[in-house]
Amino acid sequence: MITSKETEERNTKMMRGVILPGNSTVEFRELPIPQPGKGQVLVKIKASSICGSDIRAIYREHLGTGDEKYRNVIAGHEPCGIIVSVGECCKRFRIGDRVIIYHISGCGLCWDCQQGYMISCHSPDTRAAYGWQRDGGHAPYLLAEENTCIALPNNLTYDDGALIACGFGTVWEALTRVNVNGKDRVLVTGLGPVGLAACMLARALGAQSIFGLDISAERKALAKELKVVDAIVETIDQTLILTDQQGCEVTIDCSGSPQGRHFALEATRQWGRCVFVGEGNNVQFDVSPLLIHKQITLYGSWVTSLGHMTELTERLSRWNLHPEMIVTHRFLLDEAEKAYKIAAEGHCGKVVIVFNDDE
Repeated sequence: MITSKETEERNTKMMRGVILPGNSTVEFRELPIPQPGKGQVLVKIKASSICGSDIRAIYREHLGTGDEKYRNVIAGHEPCGIIVSVGECCKRFRIGDRVIIYHISGCGLCWDCQQGYMISCHSPDTRAAYGWQRDGGHAPYLLAEENTCIALPNNLTYDDGALIACGFGTVWEALTRVNVNGKDRVLVTGLGPVGLAACMLARALGAQSIFGLDISAERKALAKELKVVDAIVETIDQTLILTDQQGCEVTIDCSGSPQGRHFALEATRQWGRCVFVGEGNNVQFDVSPLLIHKQITLYGSWVTSLGHMTELTERLSRWNLHPEMIVTHRFLLDEAEKAYKIAAEGHCGKVVIVFNDDE
């Protein structure tokens, strides 16, 4: 239990957080530990993982513009921790509650927000992503809106929660949107952390078989080691041989590359479903033979909703399935520059920044 003395001491302290200047480096900034206002909670961060979107759009260079521009705030939009202070008018969470933080805070009033899809909120005045437009999880404490918090069950770890906060939530949305089930053979192009998550969850949903594609030898080896794929494929011909010359009922591109997207479309069987999850880049293809004549349904899927992330968390708890199994590197906050460098190389599983109790 947090005492009033501990709260008073925290109010006078500073904390150190990670800033991303956009030139493939990390900087640290000293800031006062924030205090929760109305409807807000202060979360002591226990785990904060690094997302591929952070690497692509902030770490290497600042690609966002307008309302989605990085605002030189503390980085990290995949935070998980424990509540240590609660502001006025909070309705559910209390001090000592373990929480995952859905990484977008929206206006709460538009249609998308009311459906739980704060990621799609278009309010320029109130929409703000943790780690992009408001301070994120790469610091010992994070000020969060209570309505972006999701309870973390006791049998899931803080690392599990951090991975649910973005990557696992994102592929859960995609998999449920295309209704992956026991009748499906699934191909995942791109076996980075998001692709590995897609394989894990497709298996949990009962997919008949799962195939993976990647250009990184290390990531292909990791997928085999974790036993999240039944086979690694290199060519369309190999994929067809493994699927009785039909292709896969479901294909998921997590690579964000033109080649990975094209491969996914080629490997989708007639009347199948293909979903693009990986961000950035583009793709060119001959529409008639590859999409129209094959009667393929092509989906775009962006993050998930609060409701679906809550559903995923409950399922993972019930299945006793731990996202942290794809974590290959853990670093303390002071090692953040090394953590980002390894994540940016694109040959590992998930990279997580973890925190000691004395931070």
